Amino acid sequence: MRLRVFALPALTAGLLAGCNQGQLQGPSLSTPDPFGNMKRSAVCQVVSPQAGPNGDQTTTMTVRSDDGMCGLTVSQPGGGSYASFGVLPSPEHGKAFLYNHDGVTHITYTPTLGYAGKDTFGVILIPTADQSGAQKRQKLTITATADATGVVIPTPAVTAPTPSKSKGKAAASKRRATKKHG
Repeated sequence: MRLRVFALPALTAGLLAGCNQGQLQGPSLSTPDPFGNMKRSAVCQVVSPQAGPNGDQTTTMTVRSDDGMCGLTVSQPGGGSYASFGVLPSPEHGKAFLYNHDGVTHITYTPTLGYAGKDTFGVILIPTADQSGAQKRQKLTITATADATGVVIPTPAVTAPTPSKSKGKAAASKRRATKKHG
């Protein structure tokens, strides 16, 4: 009897340990959803940011325009989230959203539903001030390629009725006619 009591938890723990592969990693899964309402795109591939000759960073992402977001995370050179940030210029065919969570800065992009093509936007990252009070701003340019393969744009089930102009004129004519005879 005792063997069964100890064997069952050990067997269960062993089976569950085989399922535990650690936290999922990757750009599409690295952006948490602390707000509980962020839909993820079915396609999200992000290349790690690379520094250009002038020190500005660039990256690319591929995302499906299915009303879901694709995201990446960035940290200050010494670690930790940036003190402040902004988007300049804004994406023309979607929306960018930035926030700090769990010690890193998250950048998400959601293309306009059904859009296919390239979209570019810039992110200005402001690190925590050093001992001298300096805050050297860093720029990250993100070029997103949106794909609309398989995206269905919903149409309204019922369309609003359009008023008929002829009925209004006929009714007005009848009223005038009855007033003259009355």
